[in-house]
Amino acid sequence: MSGETQLSVLLSSMRPQLHAGEYVFASIADTAIPAGAAPVATVAEEEGLTLVLPKAEADRLGLGYEYVAGWITLRVHSSLEAVGLTAAVSDVLARAGLSCNVVAGFYHDHLFVPHDSATLAVRLLEDLARESGTRAGHPAAG
Repeated sequence: MSGETQLSVLLSSMRPQLHAGEYVFASIADTAIPAGAAPVATVAEEEGLTLVLPKAEADRLGLGYEYVAGWITLRVHSSLEAVGLTAAVSDVLARAGLSCNVVAGFYHDHLFVPHDSATLAVRLLEDLARESGTRAGHPAAG
């Protein structure tokens, strides 16, 4: 099944879902994921392997981190070829002074925002979805 590419549909039906817990970005020199770790995302970089994982796991494994995030999944199947979704989402969050780290999966986009502001971020994204649905002439999915 192909992902959605039309920006108005993506925005009006994104249904942001906040996952419970705190998440961190940790970097390790080794390319092997530590035993007992269950990262929600990994990125291989020249400097090391970035793990995005629950804060409690990073603490248990003794991994260092600087940023504690809330994890939001946009529950719309976005195409990897879609244009503008990341820009629109990050723009609304940036206007509120919130950082946003985006990880694109095959089916969904995942946003990592400051943990203390994650509920606000979801509300801003829900507002964006409603406004987009209204502008497009149809109610946003709920």
